[in-house]
Amino acid sequence: MSTAKAILFIITSFSDMGAGDQTGLWLEEFAIPYLEFKKHGYRITVASIKGGRSPIDPRSAADVAQKQEWHDALAALEHTVPVTSVDAAQFDAVFVPGGHGTMFDLPNNPDTGKLLARFASSNKVVASVCHGPAVFVGVKLDDGSYLVAGKKLTSFTNQEEGAAGLQSKMPFLLETRLREQGASFVAQPNWADHVEIDGKLITGQNPQSSRSAALAVIQALSH
Repeated sequence: MSTAKAILFIITSFSDMGAGDQTGLWLEEFAIPYLEFKKHGYRITVASIKGGRSPIDPRSAADVAQKQEWHDALAALEHTVPVTSVDAAQFDAVFVPGGHGTMFDLPNNPDTGKLLARFASSNKVVASVCHGPAVFVGVKLDDGSYLVAGKKLTSFTNQEEGAAGLQSKMPFLLETRLREQGASFVAQPNWADHVEIDGKLITGQNPQSSRSAALAVIQALSH
């Protein structure tokens, strides 16, 4: 049996905010952690809500150099498995990248909710970056409390959402909703490389925090 750590990525399948405004996964937030985990020999499974090819937010599309550097990560996005087909027991950690698409299909999703609750109740590493913490919205543990209640964490902030100019397209503001569900939310200035660690919960604020969040996961799994 392999002793390599196993990482589950959960990514969005949502691609269209309406009026021709395309969205999806923010590529950097997946590609950089994916390659960091691969360097460490981790077994990686990429799951999405619907399975199949993952939509990439065109604002985050890879340039020529990135297409070469991120080749393996891009290939992994072509054939994701549906989240209903994965078992939390088979993994050591879960990592949820962002992109505005996550705001539409991850919150209050019963399938991802069960998975995240299982990871948390098993004291496994749960990590996310930018809009990825939308996956925590509505997730409750066995005792009925919200997964984020009392947890020190971060995500794409309300100020950053304002700077991005997409508030009117969002179903809610992520920072506000996480605070409403009891999170001890920590915000740094816009676009700061910022990671919060609370036990096995690891969160990054924005795309600039992608590598730092991945390295924090690697550190957590090394103990």
